[in-house]
Amino acid sequence: MSSHPNRPPATSGMVRLAAPLLLPLLAPLAAPRAQAAVLNCTVSATSVAFGSYTPLQPSALIGTGTMTAICTVDSHKNTLTVDLSSGMSGSFITRTLTTTVGTTTYPLNYNLYQDAANTLIWGDGTGGSQADTVTITRHGNNNTITTNVTVYGAVAPAQDPAPGIYTDSITISVNF
Repeated sequence: MSSHPNRPPATSGMVRLAAPLLLPLLAPLAAPRAQAAVLNCTVSATSVAFGSYTPLQPSALIGTGTMTAICTVDSHKNTLTVDLSSGMSGSFITRTLTTTVGTTTYPLNYNLYQDAANTLIWGDGTGGSQADTVTITRHGNNNTITTNVTVYGAVAPAQDPAPGIYTDSITISVNF
């Protein structure tokens, strides 16, 4: 049954739920250059929804979310660097979703990636992670550019989590 002695039993067989990762709506945490090509950006994100996690499942549980940047520019071609924080775990190598039952907090390991193959850990360029670089291009006289970037997520396989709703909070920083 369960390898956690103080954990409440699952209420529906052995299936336990993991809720979406929360990527909050944030204003960019960026300081534009003195002669900026990008004047400002507004950033929002959808949660990475993983769905239900089956304990000890043999393969990773995959999910995606979207980060959207709406930027005002004054040049044709512009570059944004997008950093994601390590979340509550403080580590890019293994991020942790958590749930709390009573006074006990239970972890569920996951990570966020720049690619669907889950090979490029998305972070800030430290601790084994890489920041993402996005090129945005102005067309005609339109100075407002919207760009969407997919955030790929994977919950590690072979974990035996306590039942509950698991979350983490990630900060998005857009630098220009």
